[in-house]
Amino acid sequence: MLDEGIDIKVTSRYLKEHSDPPNRRFAFAYSVDIVNRGDVGVKLINRHWQIRDDNNHVEEVKGEGVVGQQPVIEPGQTFHYTSGAIIATEFGTMQGSYEMVRQDGVKFETPIPAFLLSRPYTVH
Repeated sequence: MLDEGIDIKVTSRYLKEHSDPPNRRFAFAYSVDIVNRGDVGVKLINRHWQIRDDNNHVEEVKGEGVVGQQPVIEPGQTFHYTSGAIIATEFGTMQGSYEMVRQDGVKFETPIPAFLLSRPYTVH
């Protein structure tokens, strides 16, 4: 696979105010930075997430764009957004990919590395 020059960085945080542990509801926010270090602009057209809780339950999420947008990211630019996920355990992971298209029409997938969803101050 060619390196299209797209870097993805994700950070997550536990949302205590939206969680309900006795009812197995653990809410998390995740913030994504998509950096275009390539030579051409790209458009993010689709997303694919795999959200896995600590019981090994996997939820697949596919759809157009992110947070209601299909952003165009020019060379040297960063697109930032924040979204959320709810799982049934204190720990989980997310990973996936973005389908993108370069300005010249070439489509490609950019992997989103796995990241941890975890309540603070807990040991796993």
